[in-house]
Amino acid sequence: MTNTLHRYGSAESFDDDYIVFATPSNGKNDIDSLPKLKKFLEMSLPFQPVNIGDPVHGGALRPSRDLHTSANWKRDMTPNFRAVIDGLTEPASVVAIFDNQPAAEQFLKVAAEADLGLSVNMSASVEGAVECCKFAGITRHSVGYSLGFEGATEKLPNTQLLALSTMCGHGMISSSLAKKMIDWVKEGRRTPEEAVTYMARFCSCGVFNPVRARRILEEARKKME
Repeated sequence: MTNTLHRYGSAESFDDDYIVFATPSNGKNDIDSLPKLKKFLEMSLPFQPVNIGDPVHGGALRPSRDLHTSANWKRDMTPNFRAVIDGLTEPASVVAIFDNQPAAEQFLKVAAEADLGLSVNMSASVEGAVECCKFAGITRHSVGYSLGFEGATEKLPNTQLLALSTMCGHGMISSSLAKKMIDWVKEGRRTPEEAVTYMARFCSCGVFNPVRARRILEEARKKME
């Protein structure tokens, strides 16, 4: 399974969210796996992923200890894919995120043909994942479902906040930050692009999808017009 399983939203809301992992197994095939993991990420670049990353260093938009908090508002918002690949220093799960099914299908096919000897996992709607596997000529061997939230669900943040905050698999994007970004976008204090990059830097696992997040913010802004 993967922590991206708990992304919140309907099946249709994941039409722009396809996540492909490659993972070595500790004590099994992790020795000398670093070049293979880097190759996996390199292979994803021609298909224009919206983010790549690893759980040790994060994604293509990262925080910095060398900057004052206020400097983040004016930082370069260009994802640095090269820094992710070159900065991979130890075996870990690596991930590439795509915002459309054709790109995910093509990459999954290339990854399958490369046969790197790593476990490959896709997180998407079940239908989307099945279609990608069919295109790649492989058979899905298992499927994982998230059972959602139980208990006092009336105490949960609203659906927009949940959709944004659950896009970090380790829960590093708080619902309070998501609410602040939605409010600022509605007030015209920040553009959706700016708000998205602020949230992406908090995601320690690199699975944040900036395209899906931007769409959610745009939908929130339009609702008040």
